[in-house]
This record gives sequence, structure tokens and C-alpha cells, in this order.
Amino acid sequence: MGTLYLVRHGQASFGADDYDQLSELGHRQSVRLGEYFAHQGLRFDGLIAGTLRRHRQTLAGILQGMDQAGEHLSWEGLNEYDSGAVIAAIHPEPLPRPDSPEAYRHHFRLLRDGLAQWMAGAAQPRGMPSWAEFLAGVAGALDHVRANHYGQQVLMVTSGGPIATAVGHVLGASPQATIELNMRLRNTGLTEFAFTPKRHSLVSFNCLPHLDAPGLRGWITHA
Repeated sequence: MGTLYLVRHGQASFGADDYDQLSELGHRQSVRLGEYFAHQGLRFDGLIAGTLRRHRQTLAGILQGMDQAGEHLSWEGLNEYDSGAVIAAIHPEPLPRPDSPEAYRHHFRLLRDGLAQWMAGAAQPRGMPSWAEFLAGVAGALDHVRANHYGQQVLMVTSGGPIATAVGHVLGASPQATIELNMRLRNTGLTEFAFTPKRHSLVSFNCLPHLDAPGLRGWITHA
């Protein structure tokens, strides 16, 4: 049996011109998770990450917290979907910057609808793969872990969409359930799979054991 830990990236820059950049809090979340891993005595036999900047920065923070160095495998299939393109596929008019609670809620209502239509094949966001191709990229990463890391502990750093997709794929969940899983994921949330050469099994989802202390509750973020 092996163990795969999937980590959503630390807090990025939601609403900014460049989302793909960890905030100062996002970096602290990542280092804190690494410190938690070190305290638990965890050492990883394999490191895998998407190719986005926030993925690399999060992995670097985790390794800093663990006081560990290591080369990782870059996996493009673990990159996030383009939420702007998903929304534009069903709502071509420009949206205001989500800088108010109502604008924030409106953004995510449209995102849910756009994801549902993309997954159903009713909309194809510009510049993005089809849903089947996106799913294949995530499933391919899981296949790689099973084929190459049996009996080992593997860390995979990615985004909310690929993690929800992985969980939905393993559980055989509906598209709507997969979307709701996606909407619940927290920054540096930890999801754990046990795996054999044949399959993955979900052990835990979206946990924050590294932010469990009362003084760290303000570090819990979603975007």
C-alpha cells in the first residue's frame, strides 16, 4: 500500500491582475504545512506538481518548512482550468472585479454553471482542453503514482479543480458532486489517498491539520 497526499496551493491573488502568485499568507500556509509534515516524521519518496507558479511556490514553501530539498516531477495535467474562460463561455460580457460579497457570489454562481456546461460538453471554454482531456490529465497523474510509487509516500501539489476531479474520479461521483467538492477546497487543504497498483482509495478530504491551533484560524482561506 502507498499513500498519496494531494495539496491545494496556498492562498493566491484572487481578484488581482495576476492570480498565479502566492500571497504572503499563502507562503506562510505552505511553510506551516511543511513544518507539520516534518513534525509527523513524514518524508516523501516522490514529489509531483503542476507547472503553474503557485504550485511551484507552494511546493517550495512546504520543502522549506520540512527543511528538505528535492527535485519534483512537473505534470501539466495537474494545472487548473481557466476560471475566466469557463465563465466567459457562458457569460461573454466583462465582469466587474469581485471586490464585494455580492460580486464574489455572482462570480462563483457563474463558475458553477460554466463548469457544469463544460463537463456536459455544452460549452467549450476558449483555449482550454475538453472536459474529457482535462480528466485524462488528472487520471494520468494518478496512474503514474500507482505504476511508479507502490509502497511509497508521494506528495502532489496542484489546484482545487484537479483535486476535486481526482476525488470525483476515484469515487465515481456525478459532475455536480465534483463541482461542489471543488467549491469547498481550502488553501493548502490536504487530501489523502491510499493506493495499490490497481486503484486509489480516498482516506481523507480537504483537511487542515497544520492550521488546527486556535491562533491559526485566521490563516484558513479559500481563494
